[in-house]
Amino acid sequence: MKLRLELAAAVAALVECCSAWPSDQPLRQIAIIGAGAAGSSAAYFLRNYTTHAGFHVNITLFEKTDRIGGRTLTVNPFNDPAQLFELGASIFVPVNHILYDSVTEFNLSTRAAETDSSSIIGIWDGDRFVFTLDRSQPSLWKGLKVALRYGLTNPWKTEQLTAATIAKFLRIYDAPFFPFPSLTQRAQDLGLDAFTGVTGEQVFKENKIGALYAHDVVQASTRVNYASNIAVLHGLHTLVSLAANGAIGVRGGNWQIFSEMARRSSAFLALNTTVVAIDKGEDAASDRPRYTLQTTSGIAPDDTTTFPVAFDNVIIATPYQFSGMSAGVGVLDSPIEAVPYVELHVTIFTSPSWFSPRFFGLRDSQKPPGLVLTTLASTDTPDSGVAGAGKAGFFSLSNIGKATNPKTLREENVYKVFSPEALTPDFLSRLLGSTVPETFTGEASPITWYHAHVFHSYPKAYPRVKFQDPVVGQGVYYTAGMESFISTMETNALMGKNVARLIVDDMLSTRSSSGLERGRDGVAWEDKQRILN
Repeated sequence: MKLRLELAAAVAALVECCSAWPSDQPLRQIAIIGAGAAGSSAAYFLRNYTTHAGFHVNITLFEKTDRIGGRTLTVNPFNDPAQLFELGASIFVPVNHILYDSVTEFNLSTRAAETDSSSIIGIWDGDRFVFTLDRSQPSLWKGLKVALRYGLTNPWKTEQLTAATIAKFLRIYDAPFFPFPSLTQRAQDLGLDAFTGVTGEQVFKENKIGALYAHDVVQASTRVNYASNIAVLHGLHTLVSLAANGAIGVRGGNWQIFSEMARRSSAFLALNTTVVAIDKGEDAASDRPRYTLQTTSGIAPDDTTTFPVAFDNVIIATPYQFSGMSAGVGVLDSPIEAVPYVELHVTIFTSPSWFSPRFFGLRDSQKPPGLVLTTLASTDTPDSGVAGAGKAGFFSLSNIGKATNPKTLREENVYKVFSPEALTPDFLSRLLGSTVPETFTGEASPITWYHAHVFHSYPKAYPRVKFQDPVVGQGVYYTAGMESFISTMETNALMGKNVARLIVDDMLSTRSSSGLERGRDGVAWEDKQRILN
């Protein structure tokens, strides 16, 4: 009963919001499934584009959780709202135009990327640190140390290659490359299929960049960003992982960008609502289909209900294979590709202790780096260990700041670990040099607060030249195909913007068509009958 009341309120809101719209203007109902970066961006740009073009739309944004932002989320050590750290996507960079422009437009405060207090970065292969660098040292000294191990030209050639490739990609934001109904075609147009079709290892070999530099520095970057080794990750993802200059985040959490996008879209937010099925129907007044959605609520997960509004367009803004949705006959022109995703375990915990030197094979007098990136050991293969983590067993380990323990009122270290499987008390005991109980925290534990989360964080971006295109049916769009091409907050937002533009361009091409007969309130007669009945 409560679910039906919520749906009735939703429909009432949809009807009321368009009561002042001129009766001769067709109204388009658009459903967006998923309120992460892509879905929120699609809603925001749909509102902007349709307002500018003089169209009227109702946007309904369905989200199965109780929050906006998808994989951008934060956690609070000791459950203290005043102490906050990013659990999901934590940074973006100046070339991320949508995110950067949104931060300015929304007047959000930014922060520098999370950094450790020790300033020392190390690359560990499970046996030893193959390279360490003190980021507080003068640039000349740091450059000399890098050159002594990796040569003078390899870092420079890598920087030039990365910049040139990113410049190619950035052309996708503007005409004639934007918008794009086919991601496969656009990758070819931009010459980026030459990078997606081979591994990162091959890209560096073809560009005569030293294998040692690629193995140590580049692979450390791909592992922390994409949990993948350069022998299996495609070249474009490899280079994107290196484009981190000027990285920042939003103070209080990057999710605020997408929350504000959703708010400014004036979309009806159906939170705690899971779409379980999409069905195609026919519109008697036009040759365009309309779609009905079957939903469940978080408060009644076994109670499936038909959402009372039929939609002209549906944007699936979540990886389809994890959505649990079914698509009825005729909804999709062809099946949406299921791609393998990385299962990434992200663990954040607090402790007054520093890492144990013995864990890394150091002398007791040596303090381990505060940021530990990893690469493969000399005896490892690209698929050694769990999910290619190799002898190191994890992808990265970092001290990301300080938090105050409310019991002691003392500052403690906050650590973040990216790993292919859940951390164990044994691993943490060795890491901290003190016994961690099965409960992780407790009176005698060196860990005072603990939070673990599992993400399907990004696809396993194997080399490929064909990608899932955004147009998947008549009036049906899909955003997650972008992730096999480039998986970032920015590119997900870009695909949301892209499908918004495609929808509005379709509306422009049929502007002269009257579509469904509309009432004075702008709502189709068929929808009114469905609502009233």
